[in-house]
Amino acid sequence: MRAGIGIRLVPFRERLSAMAENDTVIAAARNWKGEPLALATVVSTWGSAPRPRGSHMLVHADGRFEGSVSGGCVESDIMETAAQVIEGAPFQVKRYGVADAAAWEVGLPCGGEIAVMVQPVSAEGFDPELFDRIAEARDHGRTLTVSTDLASGHSDLRPLETGETFVNRYDPPRRLLIVGAVQIAQSLAGLARTLGIETVVIDPRARFLTEERFPGTVLDDRWPDEAIAALRPDRSTAVVTLSHDTKIDDPALIEALKTDAGYVGALGSRRSHAARRERLAGGGVQAHDLDRIDAPVGIDIGAIGPSEIALSIAAAMVGAFRAEG
Repeated sequence: MRAGIGIRLVPFRERLSAMAENDTVIAAARNWKGEPLALATVVSTWGSAPRPRGSHMLVHADGRFEGSVSGGCVESDIMETAAQVIEGAPFQVKRYGVADAAAWEVGLPCGGEIAVMVQPVSAEGFDPELFDRIAEARDHGRTLTVSTDLASGHSDLRPLETGETFVNRYDPPRRLLIVGAVQIAQSLAGLARTLGIETVVIDPRARFLTEERFPGTVLDDRWPDEAIAALRPDRSTAVVTLSHDTKIDDPALIEALKTDAGYVGALGSRRSHAARRERLAGGGVQAHDLDRIDAPVGIDIGAIGPSEIALSIAAAMVGAFRAEG
């Protein structure tokens, strides 16, 4: 690793979660497999950095690229570096910040600083087979970690026992299971889609669950407990009950609390939730599991109307996912 770049070395056991936006990079890497590529990765951030650690940008030798490491501030310079790496130059770690002499040309006017590693997509750098392994793990709901030796630029699935290692964690895709095809669910499904969260709306009532009301959304007409058991929520999954019908919501919550769901929320007032806790406790749900339920669901923003309530739920869900990460 070159001296003087100012990178903060990441301790071996610190795992940094790659964001959902990396899905497009993984897909592009698999489509471009066998072609000359370089991978740029944010390995450290300071201050108001525009992209989190673990964010990728994949660059093709012909100039095409996918992903982002700064939201547009330094991408042009990274593409030039990537072209050099593709041509055979050694991997590099580059640092960018507002204090740079050319801050407004190649820097971060927002005031943050980042360090970006650029490595070849090859057996000596980031092995192209790793993209397949990452995609396979995510498809099966598993987390995968990739370690990179910052002295050599080589990435591997095996832990690297060195203090100069960047470890990037690739979690399963985020999912949202909405129980109750009500008006709030329509707004929430749209927000989740914008956030890149896979969404399933569950409701056994055919009149509520229609493609016209939920365009572009997976619809499941099974009883919620059956659907949730089949969908197997994990730490990257949120379950939110919105029907206001105890026959629908209660079985869904009981089933969700049997899983590792990263977020469980239920619509209703504090009074109605107190009654819900009594019902669920009577059904055998333990107190520590009942405490997992976010109710009234969402963060308190004084929301009025379905769209604002959906926004408060989406914010609480994202916060829970961040805490899991």
